[in-house]
Amino acid sequence: MTSLDNAAGRVVLVTGSGRSGTSTVAGALERLGLHIPPPLIEADETNPRGFYESKWVIDFHKELLNRVPVRTIDTRPEAAALAAGVAADPDVRRTLVTWLREQAGHPQLLLKDPRAFWVHDVWRGAAAETGRELTFLTMLRHPVEVAKSRDTAYLGDQTDEFRRQRATANIAAWCNAAFETEIATRDGRRAMVRYADLLADWRTALRRAGEQLGLDYNADLTADGHHAVDDFIDAKLYRSHISWDEIDVSADLRAMADRTWELMNHLVDEPQDATVGEEFAAMRLDYAKAHDYAVAIATDHTKAREAHVRRTVKANMAREYARELKALRARIAELETAAAASADTGGRKLFGRKG
Repeated sequence: MTSLDNAAGRVVLVTGSGRSGTSTVAGALERLGLHIPPPLIEADETNPRGFYESKWVIDFHKELLNRVPVRTIDTRPEAAALAAGVAADPDVRRTLVTWLREQAGHPQLLLKDPRAFWVHDVWRGAAAETGRELTFLTMLRHPVEVAKSRDTAYLGDQTDEFRRQRATANIAAWCNAAFETEIATRDGRRAMVRYADLLADWRTALRRAGEQLGLDYNADLTADGHHAVDDFIDAKLYRSHISWDEIDVSADLRAMADRTWELMNHLVDEPQDATVGEEFAAMRLDYAKAHDYAVAIATDHTKAREAHVRRTVKANMAREYARELKALRARIAELETAAAASADTGGRKLFGRKG
């Protein structure tokens, strides 16, 4: 594998939509010798094999994006600009630079968080200031599979209406994230890895990615000897099944997602192909217009929901106020009764009378 050509090494940011295999590729890369700064986010029932995420990085991104806020999966065309604005704070860069300097001694840092592409500029600036090269590895999984996986993991107890709305939002956010990821990564080293390729033949998939990113691995991936990654990746867990029949979204959104998927796949073998960015530029404009139309159509629905929420909050506050007022009046009555009884007892003692 290519030796490091940067004095302090490099930072590998692993991105990609949630449920697209980012944890799997991060776990594989750690076993190939890359370093994930501890402590790590603990595994849970949605990802029992582990997330392979540095807690510091996750907390850093959450705190940053919550200021706007921008969600991990965000359909809004303006989300990237909002995130970039808050990340431009000089204090944010200083915080990141300080943390990166604490990682001295680890030439290949592996940092995984699907949120990373939203704030790529601060990472690029901080990496340069600490003498590291910033690279991106983006996991690719078909949006239908991503939406179905998110549905299975998070929406099992929801109504059909809600699941349909979330499926539409997930597909739209997948497209939006693809557009912004391509922009964020086009000026440096980047690698796109298909989830299906990683599970089917991880050696070939990661050998190609390693060459594109200039990584050093602890093994020769052209050889067939057993490696710890073989025990980590279980291809039998993957069942590729791409069918739009299982996802209820509009024909226009489906067509956009299909074309976006085709273009992102083109970057697997030719990561620096400029023609992809040119087509994405036009698609981003179409997406922004479609999003604007959707917002306009849903305006009455949104306003009605907001009005309902306001009325509900006011009604709840009124009921709570009434309960507190009733309790306060009862307490005053108790105190008045106690005070009267105390006064009567004191008067009897003063005049020597017995009750």
